[in-house]
Amino acid sequence: MKLGFMCGMKNNGRYRIEDYLTEIREAEALGLDQAWMGQVFSADAISVLTLAARETHRIRLGTAVTPIQPRHPTSLALQALTASAISKGRFDLGIGLSHKLVIEDMYGLSYAKPAQQMREYLQVLGPLCRRERCDYDGELYRVHAKMPVAEVTEVPVIVAALGPALLKLAGELAAGTSTWMTGLKTLEQHIIPRIRDAAHSAGRPKPRIVASFPIVLTDKPAEAHTAVAEKTAIYGHIPSYKAMLDREGVQHPVDIALIGDRSSLRNQLHKLAEIGVDDFNAFCMETDPEAVDRTLAFLAEEKSNFC
Repeated sequence: MKLGFMCGMKNNGRYRIEDYLTEIREAEALGLDQAWMGQVFSADAISVLTLAARETHRIRLGTAVTPIQPRHPTSLALQALTASAISKGRFDLGIGLSHKLVIEDMYGLSYAKPAQQMREYLQVLGPLCRRERCDYDGELYRVHAKMPVAEVTEVPVIVAALGPALLKLAGELAAGTSTWMTGLKTLEQHIIPRIRDAAHSAGRPKPRIVASFPIVLTDKPAEAHTAVAEKTAIYGHIPSYKAMLDREGVQHPVDIALIGDRSSLRNQLHKLAEIGVDDFNAFCMETDPEAVDRTLAFLAEEKSNFC
């Protein structure tokens, strides 16, 4: 299991571009495997990761995740291929449908047919990210193009999939899935078997499972629990995440968080590896000023146990 982290978790998310780049350089120096970045409103994730590619040599870089609706698949493919070329193949493109409140209420775009849009989007994006010609005529997208970006073989496309329909799509048309607000039981009994079955039926390789969790190394678990509960409470009100928490049998997002000392976190990470998680994406929670750095250092120390 590869160990990576989500960028931008310090200082309540108030980052300059240089702060992201510094954080990624430091993570590579620690020896972490991956740096992931979400597409929010502070900076464009692919642009920042492309800059980071020029300043790093080993660490993989990826989006977790970029919403598909605001960008035509040809535009996103060209961005991803460029990032891959500059990083010499170290870039993973994580995409997702985001949420109705973002796409409709903030962006003013349609969220009427999310599963259909993802299927058609992947039918276009997949071939382009493999540098193949795409000839596709669907209801939402009609594309006849090729993106022959030099120095690129293929950009892995990873879909944020939680429900059965999207897990089937991810298995059939993508390289894997990226999850959030899914506990160990939900991963083992729902996410992993569904996407693996879909990939197997489609004759595709075993899909990557990128599992993101809130995590904090602490010797004050009660205090950390309270802080993480406050920081993650909003996710319990988003329908897709609430469905995963219900499936897990917990009431609050904090109930799936990894909180504790070294031994406790180590045991929880091993359980995730045992059920088939390929990539662990650490959302290091800033429960005290040193919490993020302390947790990242712990993950770097543990890396050799999961290679």
